[in-house]
Amino acid sequence: MHDRQQMNHLEPHRRYLWALLYRLTGCAADADDLVQDTFVRALEKPPADLDASLRPWLVRVAVNLGKDQLRRRRRAPYVGPWLPSPIETDASHDHEACSPPSYELTAADGIDTQGRYDLVESVSYAFLVALEVLTPQQRAVLLLRDVFDYSIAETAEVLGIGSSNVKTTLHRARRAMRGYESERVTGTAQLERVERATRDTIERFLGALAARDAGAIEELLAADVVATADSGGEFIAARKIVRGAAAVAKYFLGVSRGGAAGFEMRVRVINGLPACVVTMPPSAGRRLAPRLVTRMDLDQHGKVRAVHSVLATRKLTAIAE
Repeated sequence: MHDRQQMNHLEPHRRYLWALLYRLTGCAADADDLVQDTFVRALEKPPADLDASLRPWLVRVAVNLGKDQLRRRRRAPYVGPWLPSPIETDASHDHEACSPPSYELTAADGIDTQGRYDLVESVSYAFLVALEVLTPQQRAVLLLRDVFDYSIAETAEVLGIGSSNVKTTLHRARRAMRGYESERVTGTAQLERVERATRDTIERFLGALAARDAGAIEELLAADVVATADSGGEFIAARKIVRGAAAVAKYFLGVSRGGAAGFEMRVRVINGLPACVVTMPPSAGRRLAPRLVTRMDLDQHGKVRAVHSVLATRKLTAIAE
């Protein structure tokens, strides 16, 4: 009974911690596991002051666990490129097995961010990819200060470092994010234009792919387009980044030809923008991913400059069936 009461005490913090840990690790499954690990710590070794607010203690434990997870991941060998795991940000596709989408956080969850990046932008794929250049400490400081709007003193308390260290680390993290800043999409009107253009491009891409029209595919791509696939070595996929319009068109024509008949393609909102969710039939074979998510980033001319395909099973835990 005591543990059940304690869990009821912890549950109101789940979505907040998940939102922080997803951004910190870039992986929905890791965020799920780390929230549970944080709760286990709270049950087994609760904070000494039970009258104080529980959230600061939980955040401190969660962030430290998240940083450790990042360090382990970066030391471990990984087959092919690593990409963040996608999450659905369309409530119409939400379901019980899907981790709580971070965009749903509100003041009721104890957050009213006025940070450098808002909650929606900070869950975008472009933002998550940009975070990968940061060290675990830089990533934690940037998220706490610039997304979750922690003060310098609060950030120092969470990370167990001095205020001067927070300032220095944040300066370095922001400097490393300059490339992202130069192409940053902000403002409702601009976001809506990007969303419409992305949906239109994906639909035209899928049509050209179905027609086996290499020329039409290339027309949609920037000359320096790159295509990255993350299967973790689990399924057939390019293990190196594919570069250039002709090579990318050839690659997608090749992998689509290898698929079985009867696969389903649906355009859904993933990390804030339209993306294609592909489901293969049972007859597709063991080496073909049963599901995958393919998303695109457009350049200032409306051409596709980057294609990300996520196939690894563990990366798709937050995508509804």
